[in-house]
Amino acid sequence: MIPIRPDILQAVPARVVESYLKPGLLNLSALPPLSLYVHFPWCVRKCPYCDFNSHEQDGALPEQDYLDALRADLEQALPLIWGRKIHTIFIGGGTPSLMSAQGMDRLLSDIRTLLPLDADAEITMEANPGTFEAEKFISFAASGINRLSIGIQSFNSDHLQALGRIHDGDEARRAIDIAQHSFANFNLDLMYALPNQTLTQAEQDLQTALSFAPPHLSLYHLTLEPNTVFAKFPPAVPDDDASAAMQQMISEFTAAAGYEHYEVSAFAKSGRRAKHNLNYWEFGDYLGIGAGAHSKLSFPHRIVRQARYKQPASYIQQAMAGNAIHEEAEVGRDELGFEFMLNALRLTGGFESRLFAERTSLPMQLIEPALQQAEAKGLLMVDYKTIKPTELGQRFLNDLQQLFLPD
Repeated sequence: MIPIRPDILQAVPARVVESYLKPGLLNLSALPPLSLYVHFPWCVRKCPYCDFNSHEQDGALPEQDYLDALRADLEQALPLIWGRKIHTIFIGGGTPSLMSAQGMDRLLSDIRTLLPLDADAEITMEANPGTFEAEKFISFAASGINRLSIGIQSFNSDHLQALGRIHDGDEARRAIDIAQHSFANFNLDLMYALPNQTLTQAEQDLQTALSFAPPHLSLYHLTLEPNTVFAKFPPAVPDDDASAAMQQMISEFTAAAGYEHYEVSAFAKSGRRAKHNLNYWEFGDYLGIGAGAHSKLSFPHRIVRQARYKQPASYIQQAMAGNAIHEEAEVGRDELGFEFMLNALRLTGGFESRLFAERTSLPMQLIEPALQQAEAKGLLMVDYKTIKPTELGQRFLNDLQQLFLPD
């Protein structure tokens, strides 16, 4: 049972905390690793493909009010995670690099004051090349950020314009130069199958990225997500055959450059896997604070999901009033198998079968019919120790994951 310190916060009634700890449908033998996600919801401009909770900056950012709300939110959550160490932190958005150096220093100081961090905790911040200032990023590193995730998307200025990005190819290169001077560990985000993109152009983007020898690469296929500008006004994008050729090119070039393709969209040099994202894919726990942030928290007898208020102004108001959580629900026993597999099957090397029981408290027999069906279709390899998607399973991942949907 998680020890509770009721003196920490009078804002969280003891009866609320006790409701998470009372006997429920599960019986977890141990709680999984815990990460912290911090959401910064503002951008200079909303990109037409983006479906994240981001809002265009309109005038001066209410930075101090938002930092006050983040601290209040974290304080209110403490009794639910008391005694658990934080292994990774991810500051995402939006564009967190819009935050001032002083604001970032305060945020990380507040987190260290309230939470026990692992000695070698990975602390990542997302950054947009259009917001890079050398001195500010030196300050970010001094405050404790030890990994950057840089949203390059492309080095082709025409494609960047089509994507609605605020930077051009030269600014993308300059941003990486600045990052290399202050950070030993960083990730480059690239997208492919962009509007009117050719295979040669996709290869040029990847070759440019590889020339900087980034420790980690995230390579995403552009998707037209619902409720975005691109969904309403679809651009001309490469067809399935052209996209498949780009994927094959990416696989060959990254392997030749010494990158391990360890997750659907993730490629890493040795020892540089994204620890924070790995915790998601291995069905670990995460506390999300900030506007629209999501949490997954395990307790001995239940697993709970939470969502914060999405609109920044509403979030600030509610967090300061002691109630940042907008939605909360217990994950049903019949949903757990699918939720676990939805994440774990993204790992190209699969997972050890014991992890399923550890993270869900469910017997493997519960998903045995789906495992057998996936294996018969050639989508999955199953042995006494490991479950992993085949190359066919990786290619048709959605079909594989859907086999584990509850009836």
